[in-house]
Amino acid sequence: MEPIPLYERLGGIYNIATVVDDFIDRIMNDDRLNWNPRVNEAHHRVLPPGFKYLVTEMVGEATGGPQHYTGHTMEDSHRDLLITADEWEAFIDDLNQTLDKFEVPQQERSELLGIVESTRDAIVAGQGP
Repeated sequence: MEPIPLYERLGGIYNIATVVDDFIDRIMNDDRLNWNPRVNEAHHRVLPPGFKYLVTEMVGEATGGPQHYTGHTMEDSHRDLLITADEWEAFIDDLNQTLDKFEVPQQERSELLGIVESTRDAIVAGQGP
């Protein structure tokens, strides 16, 4: 028997989009992230619906759904933001708050956090190649 993809266990694209909507609102208004003028400017350079769309697309693809992410690479979109390890931890805290709000089960939460954690080196300044 084939294992059920994370995408399906999360409830598909509508549930993913709902969680992403809350999460993006949370990070775009987090003073722990926006104290960094580069991050703050990036958060206000794009309209939230487009940002949410791309993140939803990315999560859909990364969790085994039929979506295909069409945005920039994590390296390209974060390179000039000079994101610190502390900012990364605030970002993860925001994600956990959103996952708590929607009562995402521990197994799915762990898998999703693992996917997000796999992007750390491409996002945190001084972590990548």
